[in-house]
Amino acid sequence: MALFPFFKKKEFFSASEKEEIVHAIKIAEKETSGEIRIFIESKNYLVNPLERAKEVFLELEMQQTEQRNAVLIYVAVHHHEVAVFADEGIYQKVDNVYWDKAVQQMISHFKHGKITHGLIHTVLMIGSTLKEKFPCKDDDQNELPDDIVFGK
Repeated sequence: MALFPFFKKKEFFSASEKEEIVHAIKIAEKETSGEIRIFIESKNYLVNPLERAKEVFLELEMQQTEQRNAVLIYVAVHHHEVAVFADEGIYQKVDNVYWDKAVQQMISHFKHGKITHGLIHTVLMIGSTLKEKFPCKDDDQNELPDDIVFGK
């Protein structure tokens, strides 16, 4: 007798979409010591998406980068929430207007059903800023994985 789950977990992205997003992260990080991660979950059970992003940032130990220049893009798909959380190194070099613009551009893409494109655009935008503020050094290492992290 075989047991089958009653509910199959729906994937947020196809395999090719995941590859495109991870490829964008690799490109964005290529010429910077900065790090970018994406965390996707179904629902945010906290009130504030930025607080949830901060919690995830710490759970993923993203504050461990040498120059404190990691950025987390957080998305709660079913609650339609997004946030960008930046560590203190990059946050001190870029004002709130920049981060608000990144979120607003992502939301604009999402409203048109272009979630993958919105993530890629935001990753590349942040990568360009990281490149400017934290250019790659000869001994630079990729300090954090480039994969997308999926929550519940």
